[in-house]
Amino acid sequence: MASLNMTIPFSISHEEALKRIKNLLTETKKEHGDKIDNLKEQWNGNVGIFSFTAKGYDISGTLTVERSAVELNGKIPFAVSLFKGVITKAINEKAAELLA
Repeated sequence: MASLNMTIPFSISHEEALKRIKNLLTETKKEHGDKIDNLKEQWNGNVGIFSFTAKGYDISGTLTVERSAVELNGKIPFAVSLFKGVITKAINEKAAELLA
């Protein structure tokens, strides 16, 4: 497994960012249900632990919603890590839209 670590800044309130991030995986499952299976998510305060299978690959990690940024620390299969740049770009674009 390879690591995917990102810090995504935001300027909305911490409470609003946390609410939006908590809804993110559920919305993603609705939008891409044909590609995502076994979605699991557990929150303890501002820290969420998640895992899912996308196109046969297991993805897992944590999301920590800090005061002005979201910390994403994930584990992705080595084969998927070859597309790390594309994945990072897609996450940043979605985050910019979500946390605007």
